[in-house]
Amino acid sequence: MPQVPAATRTLRVLRYLASQPDPVPLEHISRACDLPRSTAYHLLAAMVAEGFVVHLAEDRSYGLGVAAFEVGSGYSRQAPLQRIARHQLAALVDRTGESAHLAVLHGRDVLYVVEERSPGRPPLVTDIGVRLPAHLTASGRALLAALPPAQVRALYPDPEAFVDRTGRGPRRPPALRAVLASVRRDGHAAEDGEVTLGFASVAAAVLDHNQHPVAAVAVTFESTAEGTAPTGLTDEVRRTASALSRRIGGRDAAPTRTLVPRQDPQRG
Repeated sequence: MPQVPAATRTLRVLRYLASQPDPVPLEHISRACDLPRSTAYHLLAAMVAEGFVVHLAEDRSYGLGVAAFEVGSGYSRQAPLQRIARHQLAALVDRTGESAHLAVLHGRDVLYVVEERSPGRPPLVTDIGVRLPAHLTASGRALLAALPPAQVRALYPDPEAFVDRTGRGPRRPPALRAVLASVRRDGHAAEDGEVTLGFASVAAAVLDHNQHPVAAVAVTFESTAEGTAPTGLTDEVRRTASALSRRIGGRDAAPTRTLVPRQDPQRG
């Protein structure tokens, strides 16, 4: 249980604002962060005074301020999670023979921050710095499934929030809720042909000590006729995500099965 409730609520508000593409009204913040309106107002006033939030009076909305940008810039310079993840992803590629990546949630997109390619595998769209729709990617689904439902509703309030790439994937809030329920039930996320036809991915979230999803580990591979991942691949992804979670003081949820690599005559 948090020992400093005001700090926890403040961070919750900042996380919510960081996930939004535009400034949002007080009522949205209060609802998404499960805070009384008066509490949200006083927290925002304090953050405005410190420069972490700006109040756009003419629009009656709030957005992130310069101080939040400075914190984010400091993180980008230090990149602690990326530094930790790079070795883990390289080991994952060695074990699976498939390309792996680490992504973070940014609004309704995922942003790829680490990429480890397997030699000889086909090129992918998930280069470092690339953004893709979160609801279509395995990485995004793993992250969204670990968020509070109110935050997901705020991100995807109506069909207009959904974009399409290949004609596959959820296009309305109820369909997305069903997908995320499956992710929570299975302990991992998957997609097949929803980002790029002919390719599929599996992913698992990296959780901090508050069980907040800070990133997702994913592996992308060529789709199979059976529509399933190579045996044990999902467990390797979950194991890597759990290892990263432990490194940052988060929850350990490592599976126990081991990988049985898929045979590929093009690979030595």
